[in-house]
Amino acid sequence: MDGDPFHIRSHVENFDDIVGDIVRRSAAARRDIPMIGDIRYGEGPGETLDLFFPQGPRRNLPVHLFIHGGYWRMFSKRDYSYIAQAITAAGAIAVIIDYALMPTVRLEVLVDQTRQAARWVTDTIASHGGDPHRLSVSGHSAGAHLASFLLHEDRPHPGAKTAFLLGGLYDLKPLQSSFLAAEIGLTDEEVRRFTPLMQAYDPACEVILAIGADETPPFHDQARQFAKLLQSQTVKVRSLSFTGQNHMSSVQGLGIPGTEIGQSLMMVLKQIEPD
Repeated sequence: MDGDPFHIRSHVENFDDIVGDIVRRSAAARRDIPMIGDIRYGEGPGETLDLFFPQGPRRNLPVHLFIHGGYWRMFSKRDYSYIAQAITAAGAIAVIIDYALMPTVRLEVLVDQTRQAARWVTDTIASHGGDPHRLSVSGHSAGAHLASFLLHEDRPHPGAKTAFLLGGLYDLKPLQSSFLAAEIGLTDEEVRRFTPLMQAYDPACEVILAIGADETPPFHDQARQFAKLLQSQTVKVRSLSFTGQNHMSSVQGLGIPGTEIGQSLMMVLKQIEPD
């Protein structure tokens, strides 16, 4: 697997240390940040979300929805609670969502769950002090893939104004010949229906495509291809590369306000103004 550019553990020497740090930071976030946990956005397995709130009064606050990665088959919202540190520090409500995991369900279910969670936010977040017209989204790796389905041309409104997509998977075809073939077995139909490079996007969105400079080549290639597609559809797109960061260290920094990547996410949230 050392030669498989999608097998992240083979390319990130301190993979387990980073995951351990992420889990510890997430436990601290759940302890220290005001939150409401395990809210159901649907009736199916894994269809829950957590809300984290900034200090102070809650009225017409910006809202940010985060979708975790793990190649659609591992991790949970609890592992990524720490992302709320940067989001709430920027004065926004953090929505960290769960979804069912492959291969127990197929990719169609995960995409539908992501859209369900976003609908819950736009329909309900006002009752928690959030402004659904000030919604932004982010995702890492497979989470960036799922987040892209909230930006489609036919999306419901109000939808996300801005997306911050980190280390995303935008072409599913190469994964069929990766180590994931044995773990999730993406079908040709799933590749055709759920490859972001084959979709149409809403030109009213703004998309930030972020990547660690030390990612393996396919992640850079896919980010470039996705940027070109978005530009061809007149979507406002900006590309960011973070020096010295790999697939895991980049998301580790995303939830830490003092890091370059954490500050980049916070700036996105602070720039979202009411309509």
